[in-house]
Amino acid sequence: MSARQSPSFVELFLATPAKSCLLALGPLALALGQLGNSYVNGISPAVSIGFAVVMICFAVVATRHHAAEHRLRRLESDLESNFGSTR
Repeated sequence: MSARQSPSFVELFLATPAKSCLLALGPLALALGQLGNSYVNGISPAVSIGFAVVMICFAVVATRHHAAEHRLRRLESDLESNFGSTR
């Protein structure tokens, strides 16, 4: 894996399935639920669409942060395995 390439979602899911699902799919489920709730209860679509956009943005940012954490952990473990512990 090159230094600039982010791990794929499948790789993240295989490494930490619970955290990956919560960060990527949880906000999307909330957004869809809110859109359905506003349709059923007659709430203004502007409110629910705004909420859905915010939740989708949160899912993107949180998943990218999770990918950066995963990549950092892999780099640290590679360094430790190559050079041994410096303690």
